[in-house]
Formats: sequence, C-alpha cells, structure tokens
Amino acid sequence: MAPAITTRDLRRVFDETVAVEGVDLVVESGEIYGFLGPNGAGKSTCVRMLCTLLLPSRGSATVAGHDVASEPNAVRLRIGVALQDAALDDRQDGLELLRLQARLYGLRGSEIDRRIADLTDLIDIGDAIHRRIGTYSGGMKRRLDLAAALVHNPDVLFLDEPTTGLDPVSRAKVWEEVRTLNRELGTTIFLTTQYLEEADALAERVGIIDRGSIVAEGPPATLKRQIGTDVIVVNIDGEAATACSALRGIPGVSAVDEHGEELLVHADDGSAVIGPVAVALAECGVTVRRLTLRTPTLDDVFLELTGAHIHEDEPT
Repeated sequence: MAPAITTRDLRRVFDETVAVEGVDLVVESGEIYGFLGPNGAGKSTCVRMLCTLLLPSRGSATVAGHDVASEPNAVRLRIGVALQDAALDDRQDGLELLRLQARLYGLRGSEIDRRIADLTDLIDIGDAIHRRIGTYSGGMKRRLDLAAALVHNPDVLFLDEPTTGLDPVSRAKVWEEVRTLNRELGTTIFLTTQYLEEADALAERVGIIDRGSIVAEGPPATLKRQIGTDVIVVNIDGEAATACSALRGIPGVSAVDEHGEELLVHADDGSAVIGPVAVALAECGVTVRRLTLRTPTLDDVFLELTGAHIHEDEPT
C-alpha cells in the first residue's frame, strides 16, 4: 500500500522568514503520526501546505496519492481537517452543521443520514447534536469539529493541536476518540501537538520539528531510549556504600551513582529492575525512604537535540 503522506525537501518562506526548511516525511497508511514541537517551530505551516491551504515555496508533497500543488481538489476530497481553532457557527445546531458539511462533499439523502448516525455513535456527541453550538463546552465543540472533518469518510485526517485549551477530562475523551477512529476505520491521522504526553500516548511514530527542520523521527520509545537509560531514584537512611555494592551486581543494572543519601540506579529497562533493586536493599538492611522510577521523556529528547525544553505556554 502506498504511503498516505510523502514530502520531499518541503520548504515555505514568508518574505525573508523561513518557516519550514527541507522537510522529508513518509507517513504510512493507517498510521497515527505525531508532529511534535513548540509554538513557532513550523508545525502548523507544514499542515497548511499538506492541506492545500498554502503552496510550498520549494519541494513537493503528496497526500492520499495526489500532489498538493498540482492536484489540490483531489487532495481536498480525500482529507479531513480539524484545525486548532474550530470555525463553527454558534447559531446552528450540531445536526445542521453536519448535514451542511455532508452536502458540501456531495453526499445526498439517506447517505447523509447513515453517515451522521455512524458518526454520532463513533464520536461522543449524544443529544447535544440537537442543541445550538453556542451552548457547547470547549470539549463538545472539538468533538463536533472532529465529526465534521470525518463526515465524508476521508483517507487522511489532519488534527492540528486538537486538545489545546481543553481540561484534562475533555482531552482524555478526544484521545480515546482518535484511537477509535484509527482502530475501527483505519484512518491515517496526522497529529500536530505541543503536548508531550499526547504524542507519547497516541502516536506510533513522532517527528520532532525545531526551527522548521525535522531533528528526530521514530517511535517514542525508541527516541527516548536513544538519549539515555531509565533511572531508579532511591532515597535511603544510612550508609550508601553498602547499598551501592548490593545494587551493582543486579542483572540489568548498568551503573549506580551515589549522591549523599540518594542513589541513582541506571538500567536499560527500569521496570524490570525496580523489583530486584527493592529486594536487594531490603536484604542488606538499608532503610528506603523513597524509591521512584524515572524514564526518559520526549522533552528529554528535545532537550538533548536542541538544547531547550518544549515550552507549552510560549506565544505563537
């Protein structure tokens, strides 16, 4: 099966500002691909080019088998788009919006009814579909916008920071709906986000973009492993030297560092080693005040590659 999205040396310049610089991507059909980076990194500009809202300054991109520059209409018929700011008419009710969207994509009569029924089962809209959109919460508006992007059953769905500004409960509901779409419909999902946990929870692969360029790409677990080991942090009472010698002989432990009454136990697979570490400390009579497992995060990956953290609250 051909890739859902392919870009080659994709570039976009605004006056003298380079927003996207030479991006190469391949997103497979049926994949959830996370595009991760801080505000201003070039995420939204990439999405706007892939959705035919902006022309590339250089390079090429195909989406669902069609070139975004020379075949924009063919691309638009095969994609769904939910941008960061949902453009919804507060005076319509949810059903009116979905019917209008379906007609704009050429659906008619009973076909519209069937598609809307499928979507209301898939997306948690419930009886709110009959209420005016102006009465919706932020989370409900996001879900309705998602349903509108899916009404024509697109091959590729673009979600541009879909949970920005949502409370944790609403964010979790959107996450579950994204997983359901991918699992039950096989929809390819291109997800841009600045939330580290969102990319980690949803994406099979992530691309990390910084200053318009891809600086790393791969499964989240692989990227995190590449920049360091898991660390078991042990806070103890008493003599650290005894504890260190007991821990260094445990299979899977690569190093033990002593910092006063804190021990840092390095391991490739911390979850497999944390039990033996606790047993070894108990057997040598060390009193443990706290024992925690710290695994590398995507922010650690970003920090390693760029020298900066992803700041979720910096201005666009």
